[in-house]
Amino acid sequence: MKLRFVLFSALAAAFSIVHAEDKPKADSKDMTKPEIVKSDEDWKKLLTLEQFEVTRQRGTERPFGHIYEEFEKQGEGTYYCVCCGAELFTSKEKFHSGCGWPSFYDSSKAKGVLEKVDDSHGMHRVETVCKRCGAHLGHVFEGEGFKTPTNRRFCINGVALKFVPKGGEAPKLLEVNSEAVQNKKDEVAKEGGVEPKK
Repeated sequence: MKLRFVLFSALAAAFSIVHAEDKPKADSKDMTKPEIVKSDEDWKKLLTLEQFEVTRQRGTERPFGHIYEEFEKQGEGTYYCVCCGAELFTSKEKFHSGCGWPSFYDSSKAKGVLEKVDDSHGMHRVETVCKRCGAHLGHVFEGEGFKTPTNRRFCINGVALKFVPKGGEAPKLLEVNSEAVQNKKDEVAKEGGVEPKK
């Protein structure tokens, strides 16, 4: 009996080590604070109910809805955060996955998307959020077999995106809170070994 337990434990440990590499990669700075911090009441004034529920409450829109249909028809352009106006994706990274939500194989060169570990609902996933305001965008998956340059699929809620066609005017960026700016400066100072100013 003890031998079975030892063998089972050894196999389980070996399996865990081998498959540790299979876990999605997430930014090591999961605790990065967004530059824009607002109360739920303030966000509700700026967003539709559906936008608020998805971006601020970490919801998910229904697949294959009217927003997805619009996304499939959109041509060249850029996708911005519906909450703060930060650049997130471009049509160059867009691809058809057939999953019912907008799909991209990478974020834009503007680096506006942050990846965070998400262990909610008993699953291990990687959540994508707007780096600037913390808006929930969706999740990113790896190794699904799509023939894309990165072998990744950013599965994004369309309601979290604002599309601007090529040549169009980018949305105005939401102003950064002075408190959030100071918090960011303090964070940088701590990382550099310098005590933040009080």
